[in-house]
Amino acid sequence: MKFELKECMNRVFVDSPPEFRPPTPGLVDFSEIDVILVSNYLSILALPYILNGTDFKGLVLMTEPTLQLGRLFMEEFVEYIERTPKARHATRWKNYLRSLPLPLSECKAPRTWQSAYTKKNINSALSHAQMVAYNEKINICGALNVTAVSSGFCLGSCNWLICSDHEKVVYVSGSSTLTTHPRPIDQASLRGADVLIMTALNHTPLHNPDSMLGEFCVSVAQTVRNGGNALVPCYPSGIVYDLIECLSNHLDNLGLSVIPMYFISPVADSSLAYSNIFSEWLSSSKMGKVYTVEDPFPHAYLSRNGRLKPFKSLHVEGFSSEYRQPCIVFCGHPSLRFGDAVHFLEMWGSNPQNAILFTEPEFDFMDALAPFQPLAIRPIYCPIDTSLNFIQARKLISDLKPGTLVVPEVYLQPPACAPQRTDLVLTLDEAPVTYNECQVVSLGVRRTLETMSVSPDVALALNPVTVRPGLNASTITAALHVHDNKFTLKPLEDEDEVLAKHLPKCYPYGSLLVDDLVQRLAQTGLTDAKVEEDQSGYIVTLANEDMVIQVKDTSTHIISNNSKLREKLRDILLDCLNSF
Repeated sequence: MKFELKECMNRVFVDSPPEFRPPTPGLVDFSEIDVILVSNYLSILALPYILNGTDFKGLVLMTEPTLQLGRLFMEEFVEYIERTPKARHATRWKNYLRSLPLPLSECKAPRTWQSAYTKKNINSALSHAQMVAYNEKINICGALNVTAVSSGFCLGSCNWLICSDHEKVVYVSGSSTLTTHPRPIDQASLRGADVLIMTALNHTPLHNPDSMLGEFCVSVAQTVRNGGNALVPCYPSGIVYDLIECLSNHLDNLGLSVIPMYFISPVADSSLAYSNIFSEWLSSSKMGKVYTVEDPFPHAYLSRNGRLKPFKSLHVEGFSSEYRQPCIVFCGHPSLRFGDAVHFLEMWGSNPQNAILFTEPEFDFMDALAPFQPLAIRPIYCPIDTSLNFIQARKLISDLKPGTLVVPEVYLQPPACAPQRTDLVLTLDEAPVTYNECQVVSLGVRRTLETMSVSPDVALALNPVTVRPGLNASTITAALHVHDNKFTLKPLEDEDEVLAKHLPKCYPYGSLLVDDLVQRLAQTGLTDAKVEEDQSGYIVTLANEDMVIQVKDTSTHIISNNSKLREKLRDILLDCLNSF
């Protein structure tokens, strides 16, 4: 085990190719799953582990940007891993967790971790994908309709409506109410939910994204003005578009337009191209530029004019001749465990004039830098997370007014880094349903109604009767057919006709008027009726016939030993009621 672990600045690290924790095995049987809903391209990265390691045979629904940009994310990830292979995989350390220092001793289920998937796995997984448009209803096995609606978080990101004819469940994933480059969040479609599941709130609630964006631009400009280089570990899509746009404008205002910016990624060209192609998924201001034959993002203009230079890697032809300092480099991976960012950190790490800026909120910058210490490069932490913060989430929930709210339990407690900040809690008037990792909870949705269609032949045979203004009723004699969870009334087959002969010819309705009943009894010679009122209705006594009639709100009982007289009275009662 001693060859698997290495110490750096009093911290212990595993010397091995990166491994990744797949979705928890055994929690669900993927062979029984009919559909997987992918909300954005950050939610797609585990898909090859699911589709290549299980018996899943269903659909995978996502928008076109999620599919195409998600593919770029996965291909970049695989390319980085394959560039730096290691001869030995470390596995023995997993048997001695309790004796290892933190954070290794707290690793969750390391024996289930897997190596990176391959491009073949990516293609196989995405072959299951079906692209959907916003507000397009997709039928699932005839039982449900699912609809993607814009969440405002990134290109093609969506929230999901899962609806039957009478129930509605809303799943809110990464969402944003801020004005950035994606299409704005569609709040109206989220209203009227029986159940609202809310997740993926802000990773860094202590940091305002607008302030962080401003700090980012100021820090980069100060670094390059002093002759240093700025390294920005980032993903190949998403907030990097906004960083390039804001930073280029800031540098222009300071007279630093000559400072080159490099965007280095195996998918750099594709990412920049796709962001301009997906015009219908952009905000109205960005989309308006497309219709006026302008570039929706400035990086297209910057690339044409040589200020932003995309390259697949450091080793491609042309990079060495174009490279000059001071400069700004955007490259992956934000974890600093693989990718071109590792090379630049080793190259620039000893110079305090240089700076490394962390903008991705899901990585702790101290942990990311730990294996490279000691470093002189200045770390600047300015996480930019545009997803809903707790204030915005509370306001959204108040506006949507769901029947039941379901949230992770961690949202009801202040973050560990600021236990005194009770404002960073999802406080609500009514306690929500909560869940923890790997916990299965019941949403409490009970289907009590179904919708059925009537075939034309059955519809033509109906003879509706007006029960009251605006309400008609009719008897229906038909056979119920069920196929793919769709219910249809069709004409009876020959074998059903025998059963139909035993069905009632009419159905009475309405309230029974006792005075009308007594009058009709007298008309048939039963003149000795006496009426008494009790708590549940009326009792009509016919002493000469030794008979009692109990009249209640919802039922009427005839008590007599004379069967012929009971049938006579039944017909009299039915004459007192309306029927259809």
